[in-house]
Amino acid sequence: MKNRAIIPYIQGKASSRLGRMIVLTGARQTGKTTMVRSGFGDYAYIPLDDPQVRPEYLALSARQWRHLYPAAIVDEVQKAPDVIDSLKAAHDLFPETRFILLGSSQILLMEKVRESLAGRAALAELYPLTIPEMMTRGWDDPVSGSRFIRWLGATDGDCLFRGMPAQDDAYSVASGWMEHYLRFGGMPAIIDGDLGEEERWDWLRDYVRTYLQRDVRDLANMRELAPFVRAQKVVAALAGQCVNISNLARRAGISAKTARRFLSYLEMSFQVLLLPPWFGNQGKRLVRSPKVHFLDPGILRAILSRRGELTGAEFEGAVVAEIYKQLKNSRLPVECYHLRTADGREVDMLIEAADHFVAIEVKAAARVAPVDGRHLRGLADILDKPLRHSFVLSNDPGIVSLGEAVTAMPAAWFLGPAA
Repeated sequence: MKNRAIIPYIQGKASSRLGRMIVLTGARQTGKTTMVRSGFGDYAYIPLDDPQVRPEYLALSARQWRHLYPAAIVDEVQKAPDVIDSLKAAHDLFPETRFILLGSSQILLMEKVRESLAGRAALAELYPLTIPEMMTRGWDDPVSGSRFIRWLGATDGDCLFRGMPAQDDAYSVASGWMEHYLRFGGMPAIIDGDLGEEERWDWLRDYVRTYLQRDVRDLANMRELAPFVRAQKVVAALAGQCVNISNLARRAGISAKTARRFLSYLEMSFQVLLLPPWFGNQGKRLVRSPKVHFLDPGILRAILSRRGELTGAEFEGAVVAEIYKQLKNSRLPVECYHLRTADGREVDMLIEAADHFVAIEVKAAARVAPVDGRHLRGLADILDKPLRHSFVLSNDPGIVSLGEAVTAMPAAWFLGPAA
């Protein structure tokens, strides 16, 4: 098993007065149940995915919940959202009760949470494994923050620029896990070193089919699967690009309304990240096209039936997704965007903190040249806050200054923990 960065937060929240009801969502098979059962061994475990026993739990009153299950993990809550009303009543009537609700379908679960648990529930998400999580050796092995997170959170302001990758043991290990991540993604089920390559690909293909047949069918109440199979492949082919709903609809052979709905399903079920554009004008951020990235590169490649060397767009998406997951796990107060200006300047990821920006360009190249930082130079002139630093992340093993507070470094160095 691999330890998870978010478990200390959930444990700390659960022991507080404001954490008596926690809602943990995330894509199917990201390890929510395993993690929470490991971290809360004294909680009863209540699975709601079995239709034979589900009515028994739905029939429990608030008083019965308090008597039978005063501290409980309630799994697959989206299968029986009405149970939330009884849990809310138990929460309000009996201050000793504590519940952790798990669900893989964000829209079905969150609609009920907004209706019934507003002001009561603490919310958290679990994503596929990050590089630092992959490097752990079990539940008792703490997850070390990556150099990037430590630098961004100002816990170690020099860690990104201190040392040499070629002489760093932690970087060597991180590079190996980065290679696994780029090929197969970060789903916990296929992290086992005893699995062969074909077994991993079989699992990913089965996951893709199961996602459409279970999550999307639940969300869309759809009668025909074929249009969504086409739409899924089209979205995967568009990964790394700005999404045009009309183009997506035309290529998938569905209506624009259905295309927009399906894209929302992909985002709400934690399959894709829709990275909004940054504009100084807040209103423009809401109406301009987002850039789509898959949160797990293994799933993207399974949809496309692609093996071998990654394309530039695939490498970019994998690095952007890893940065996003690490930021979410860290719970740092930042927002993520992409930038595209009228004169052709493009920045793959722009991270906005309260008082500064960080800009990131991603290149799949094995060697970085000064031209790779061209869109980052002079960037501060168009932003409305100071630009703390800019980075070019690639497969180049060296750390090189490209001038104007622009530094090129290996992606695995940036995203892996320091020794």
